[in-house]
This record gives sequence, C-alpha cells and structure tokens, in this order.
Amino acid sequence: MSYFNVRVYGLLINQAHQLLISDEQQDGKRFSKFPGGGLELGEGLIDALKREFMEECNAEVEVLNHFYTTDFYEKSAFNESQVISIYYFVRAVQPLVLDFKEETFDFDPSMDQSFRWVSLSDLKPESVTFKTDQTVVELLLKTMEL
Repeated sequence: MSYFNVRVYGLLINQAHQLLISDEQQDGKRFSKFPGGGLELGEGLIDALKREFMEECNAEVEVLNHFYTTDFYEKSAFNESQVISIYYFVRAVQPLVLDFKEETFDFDPSMDQSFRWVSLSDLKPESVTFKTDQTVVELLLKTMEL
C-alpha cells in the first residue's frame, strides 16, 4: 500500500548565523535533518511544527514564513510512502536549552537524537541526508547570495 506522508520542518537560524540540525538514528539508519516531523490526522501544519519543536527540542517556536514545499517525487527511506515536506522559517520564543553537540551523531547514552549548529558559511547540501532537505539547503544558500 502506498500513501502520502506529510512532513513539516523548521529552519531555525540563530543570531550567530547558524542553522539548527538534528542528528537522529532510527531503524538502524543514521541521518541528519531539520527539526520537525510528521503531520498527525486532524492537525494543521503550523500546529504540527510547534508540537514537533516542543517534543524534540522542548522549545516553543514562532512560525515566521513558508520557505519551500517538495515539488518532486521522494519515496520515504523508511516505508513505501511518498514524502511531501513543507519547510518554514521559525524563531525560538526563548533561547534553546539543549546539549548542543559539535560532532555529527554524537548521541548521549540511551538517546537517538542530538542537535548541533551549522554555520551558514559552512552549510552545504551534504550537511543533511535526505534529498528534499538537500534541495532546501541549496535554495537557502542561493537566497543568501542575493
């Protein structure tokens, strides 16, 4: 059975011009992505993004504006679904209180997720794992050149 998998992600850039990246491991796979996740039935995109930031980062965010929606086919890395991802710029209401890591996949014991800041000047498509996220990085870098 194939179906649509709607995801919503936040692009959080701090005052030091760094982008928040989430490193995760699930089902034996390791990947780097933006904070966010799946839309639940009966939930709007903005509410889903706020919920995901609360669940993942214990942080309240203000959703600023839409940046990108997937405009090509992408199959999920985890199941048979077609992934549709929506990206928004977000701002933390309060400073984030997380144990930020310097290295990729630097997980604390019993944790499957860690967070790190990537300087926009060091950002490249390979900084994230999935094709749609890489497309977002490319677009973000082009936007910054203007």
